[in-house]
Amino acid sequence: MENDNIKLLRECDAGVEMGMSSIDDVLPYVKSPALKQLLTACKEEHEKLEREIRTLLRSNSDEGKDPNPMAKGMSWVKTNMKLMIDESDSTIADLMTEGCNMGVKSLNKYLNEYKAADEYTKDITKRLINLEERLVMDIRGYL
Repeated sequence: MENDNIKLLRECDAGVEMGMSSIDDVLPYVKSPALKQLLTACKEEHEKLEREIRTLLRSNSDEGKDPNPMAKGMSWVKTNMKLMIDESDSTIADLMTEGCNMGVKSLNKYLNEYKAADEYTKDITKRLINLEERLVMDIRGYL
């Protein structure tokens, strides 16, 4: 596997982990069964992608990449502060929309940066981007 493949897969690994962690942070506060189902289904899709990404990384003797601790910590603080003020599904939808948009932006940046990655690796990245974009669309009614 070329270096760009590994680098892009590492970024996807960190992104998928950040997405699952964010969903876990808000799920206990969700009131709407429909919103809870959307978030749970999205997390399950993240888990499937994570398994695929980690299998490819392991086959290349790579451990993957954890999300940036500072970004993860700031996300946790922001989530908890906003939910302390307002535990509504609207707040949750807003937080998730912001997180998804940041993920989409980062992943597109990495797609452009690691141009030499093979099409399969790029496809994994695009599937993760599409998953994030779909969640944003699905939860708009809760904003």
